[in-house]
Amino acid sequence: MQQLKIIFTLLCSVLAGAAANAQVDTGSNSAGLVEWPVYGGNLAAQHYSPLDQINASNVGNLRVAWRWHADNYGPRPESRSETTPLMIGGVLYATAGVTRNIVAIDAATGETLWIFRPNEGDRFDGAPRKISGRGVAFWSDGDGDERILTVTPGFHLIALDADTGRPNPEFGEAGTVDMFQFLRGPTDNIEIGSTSPPLVLGDVVVVGPAHGVGARPNSKAQTKGDVRGFDVRTGELLWTFHTIPQRGEFGYDTWLEGSAEYTGNAGVWGPLAADPELGIVYLPVEMPTSDMYGGERPGSNLFGNSLVALDVRTGERVWHQQLIHHDIWDWDNPTSPILLDVVVDGRPVKAIVQLTKQAFAYAFNRETGEPLWPFEERPVPASDVPGEWTSPTQPFPTKPAAYDRQGVSVDDLIDFTPQLRALAIEETQDLRYGPLFTPSSLVDALDGTRGTLVLPHYGGGANWEGGAADPETGMLYVASQTNAAVFALRPDPDHTDVRYVFVNGSTPQPMGLPLIKPPYGRVTAIDMNSGEHAWMVPTGNTPEDIQNHPALQGIDIPRTGKITRAALLVTKTLLFAGEGWGGDPILRAHDKATGEILAEIELPGRVGGKPMTYSVDGKQYIVVSVGRPGPAELVALTLR
Repeated sequence: MQQLKIIFTLLCSVLAGAAANAQVDTGSNSAGLVEWPVYGGNLAAQHYSPLDQINASNVGNLRVAWRWHADNYGPRPESRSETTPLMIGGVLYATAGVTRNIVAIDAATGETLWIFRPNEGDRFDGAPRKISGRGVAFWSDGDGDERILTVTPGFHLIALDADTGRPNPEFGEAGTVDMFQFLRGPTDNIEIGSTSPPLVLGDVVVVGPAHGVGARPNSKAQTKGDVRGFDVRTGELLWTFHTIPQRGEFGYDTWLEGSAEYTGNAGVWGPLAADPELGIVYLPVEMPTSDMYGGERPGSNLFGNSLVALDVRTGERVWHQQLIHHDIWDWDNPTSPILLDVVVDGRPVKAIVQLTKQAFAYAFNRETGEPLWPFEERPVPASDVPGEWTSPTQPFPTKPAAYDRQGVSVDDLIDFTPQLRALAIEETQDLRYGPLFTPSSLVDALDGTRGTLVLPHYGGGANWEGGAADPETGMLYVASQTNAAVFALRPDPDHTDVRYVFVNGSTPQPMGLPLIKPPYGRVTAIDMNSGEHAWMVPTGNTPEDIQNHPALQGIDIPRTGKITRAALLVTKTLLFAGEGWGGDPILRAHDKATGEILAEIELPGRVGGKPMTYSVDGKQYIVVSVGRPGPAELVALTLR
């Protein structure tokens, strides 16, 4: 293991024990302090806060309190950040730059308190996910030992002293656990890391991995995406959950022709969630190796594309539900499941909801794994790509209804004018399309087509931005986009032993306009007590190139939104939605009950990470990471 080095920048006096003496407060307001101690606001990943100082009557008065720039934290200036800070004891903890520095920032002033920079050398150079990361985790023993935990791009698990930023010498080797030592699979050309924060439940820290992009893998044999639990005090490995089962383990027989032996991936790159009362951690497992061709891994492929509940003390499986059998659409589970207590048909239920790229919200009893509403295994189209194995059925939830458009028919094509509809039909004549789960096809298929038009595409639907939930009402808020892509396959024997690899085909744009009719981005509210949609609003205004398009002059076009996924935050009073990377630099405040826009707050850059909120000295702040076109930075908003 290459020794990690540390560079400290101390720009103010010692914190005077503020972080060390702080008590984590996940809801109550004590001495004007309400914290954000977990990436998702709480272990339920609700992205919710009980704060109500900022409300419908004054949200329009939000102003910038401070800005913290992250563009110089790394080997190159950064204009993108996905981090969501924690706030504990009046201090923010966040990731910054592609090297994923950890920073501590005064929550009231934006002053930098300390910086930790991992120096990973070749491990960083070979890392597959060189981005800011989405955040860090926090642990306290309640008696002064407080730690910040992070996973570096080079796949080291690091524990830092929360007060000073120095690596904790009691954890691993000088504060570091090298997770390469535990890997299963090929040891050459390892493409594994992590982009999401670890999760701490009790004295266990749980880490899930992210892999390199899998549309054109260099081999069918890849590193496996096992999930591991470590002792948060010592860094000792406590347990390993095999997301691709070993011989003799449950689920091994779902990998036909011995494909479990060499197939990799099936990591957990989205954030985790947990129920402290049940002692369960919930894993949103991604798909196995080769995103759009699964002929080298026949079978339904447990635990790929599954929601898995583990006993956090032992790593033993409590229950699981597979949401896609044998994924060949890159519809891996991208976001943290959300825990929510609801009342279904008069029965109180401890629920869990997994949002997905394919635009379903799969809902279960989080104690037992039983669906809240019945699932139906419905027939789906089969593949005609040589060697492919496709499941004859896929699980469809009967409730809630899909929160975005699924599959493609003529009715989904642009219809602002009859001419545009006719042009869209003409330009899709060389493409296959059909209902959800229509598989990819060859670039030179025998029927003369050049690929399959797939909706949602590999970015969703929903993605890592996910959603938010209101524990007081049982309302779930989901951000998604409507964006089709052409999925085509071709052989590439010079570069891989996977028989067919993905080709990103050209998606038609009639007269330069989106092929699929709007809205292009949306926020949907779903009442999880009934499974019914409450409202939907487009994300963003109608783009100028559509408003001003010559073919659309004189036509009354309703608000279309933009092809972007919003980043959501719920408080006791409001729903906040940042437009996301594909939108404008705007944070909107919505009425939670109706979706009505109550305020639009201009930002210095597009929203990159999920917003969070906290209170210090009785003043509520909202902090969000932004960038593009400007530098990556954290922006804090508060009332005038």
